[in-house]
Amino acid sequence: MNNLNEVEQKVAESLLQIKAIKLQPKNPFTWASGWKSPIYCDNRITLSYPAIRTYMRQKLSKLIQEEFGSVDMISGVATAGIPQGVLVAQDLGLPFSYVRSSAKDHGRQNMIEGEVVSGQRVVVVEDLISTGKSSLIAVKALREAGCNVVGLVSIFTYGFDEAVKNFADAKCTFHSLCDYNALIEVAAKNGFIFEEDVDLLKEWRTNPSEWSPAV
Repeated sequence: MNNLNEVEQKVAESLLQIKAIKLQPKNPFTWASGWKSPIYCDNRITLSYPAIRTYMRQKLSKLIQEEFGSVDMISGVATAGIPQGVLVAQDLGLPFSYVRSSAKDHGRQNMIEGEVVSGQRVVVVEDLISTGKSSLIAVKALREAGCNVVGLVSIFTYGFDEAVKNFADAKCTFHSLCDYNALIEVAAKNGFIFEEDVDLLKEWRTNPSEWSPAV
């Protein structure tokens, strides 16, 4: 314990307290992919808590400044990355755009909404990273539009090996305020889970597609 930095600790505590993250190792959720999961994360809930929303905005903005320096635009990943991205762009006084999961089938058939200028240094904002595939669709679209995507930031990441590989293959740096290991440490310390559940939760992260709870 006590290996966490202040931001990891605060973000994990906040997400657990407002139930943006729920842990149910013995009664797992089923994701859209069909995976059985002991964790469910919905960071949109942070938007309903002004103090937490402000903290996330401030820390994402600071993370961008520290890791990427001068940036020309913030871009959010539809849909959950849009409000977080708007907050950060406002905080930093920067232009904002967002990227759809696919191009519209009517009108201008845009995939990117907002004004994009070739050569802009762009940081993508996401609320959550699982495998990273949806995030990297947005990165690819921005690059194809001529943007220099210098990296991506998120509130939380599960820390899957698949995500690390996907971002490395795409040559895209990413940083998160909090990760799964930090969350489990804080959850155990604060009584959100039993100590006996920690190993079970850690096993899930190493092989999520094959995991099933102990009966």
